[in-house]
Amino acid sequence: MRTNETRAGKENTLDESIGKEELVPLTEAKGQVEAAITRIALLHLAFSRMIVEEFGSEKGKELITKSILQYGRWVGERMKRGLPDYPGARYGAYVEREHGRIYDCILARIFREYEELDLGGLYCYVDPAKIMSTDPTIKMIHNDCAACGDEYCTFAVLPTTEKERNDFANASSDWKYIDPRLTRETMTR
Repeated sequence: MRTNETRAGKENTLDESIGKEELVPLTEAKGQVEAAITRIALLHLAFSRMIVEEFGSEKGKELITKSILQYGRWVGERMKRGLPDYPGARYGAYVEREHGRIYDCILARIFREYEELDLGGLYCYVDPAKIMSTDPTIKMIHNDCAACGDEYCTFAVLPTTEKERNDFANASSDWKYIDPRLTRETMTR
């Protein structure tokens, strides 16, 4: 009986805290965002390495790109439902500076740390995929990409062609041409 009373007491305490506003210091929130994004980057690299080891570089990268295309579709679908995308600069995911330049991307930092820009940069196909998923008539591409070895990221939003829309709709493995910066060789800096 005492266990039930204790359990009931805990439940009451939990019930009382539901609905109360909790404030978390921004520095703590930024630390948690960085930890979560670091884990995402490591997961991407772990799966990517294993896929390339198992299927070889060409087939492996094709599978990774197709997977990221699907991931981008899911992200875009969630965005269309009003759910959040990637955490912004305010929460420490990156730093946005002059002229729309994005610096200090946590993903790019981890890809550099593990000297895996070639595989890490494939993650960035999520950007054109999520935007095309929300509106197939436009794409967001990288002019510069930190995960590919550039100092920062910049983006352009452009109209899509009929071929790009068809390749996206059919999940074509050739779809990676959609973002020319991501198809260039990476350079470790």
